[in-house]
Amino acid sequence: MTEDEARAWLDSQFDVSRETWDRLERYVAILLAAMDEQNLIARSTRPHVWARHIVDSAQLLRHAEDAEEGDWYDLGSGAGLPGIVIACLSTRPVMMVESRRKRIEFLDGVIDELGLKRAHVFGGRVEAVPPTAAAVISARAYAPLPKLLSSAAHLANEKTLWVLPKGRNAQNELEAVRPSWQGDFHMEASVTDADSAILIARSVKPVARRKGRA
Repeated sequence: MTEDEARAWLDSQFDVSRETWDRLERYVAILLAAMDEQNLIARSTRPHVWARHIVDSAQLLRHAEDAEEGDWYDLGSGAGLPGIVIACLSTRPVMMVESRRKRIEFLDGVIDELGLKRAHVFGGRVEAVPPTAAAVISARAYAPLPKLLSSAAHLANEKTLWVLPKGRNAQNELEAVRPSWQGDFHMEASVTDADSAILIARSVKPVARRKGRA
């Protein structure tokens, strides 16, 4: 996907307003400028930021159209991918969870600069977030699936939709959690990388362990 194709995809999928385009363009400008101070995205992806990062994040919204009303929790938000993009393109409240001080400061600055009133940052580890029932949970580059589910289980209930870009090892990660986690899992193809997949899940909970015989 070229940068022109990425912009065309966004326009066709979301009917992006001028205000939203302005916000996305300002976000990209802030993101690229901040790379001189911290490694927010891989430098090799800088010429392809709209395809590799903006569209790669925005496509998650297409898989969350039937999610319950409520907050979108983005784990390990880092540079705000996908959290900032989701906040720009939707009216859903977004809580970005990030533990690194410089990343927290960056996210707070972007939220203020773009006027994203429904976006917030929780500065701390995922395990420290107060228990809740998120409508959607995303995590673009947070942790392998076993750790991701165990650290975030207190943020979900049976209706929570998990939308997790997992790259080329998606199926292997899913197989690794099957002995200890159950739920409705399926894979969706990524529009930005033919070799990558997005893991969609609902009703995720630990597998009940059988009690040993006396």
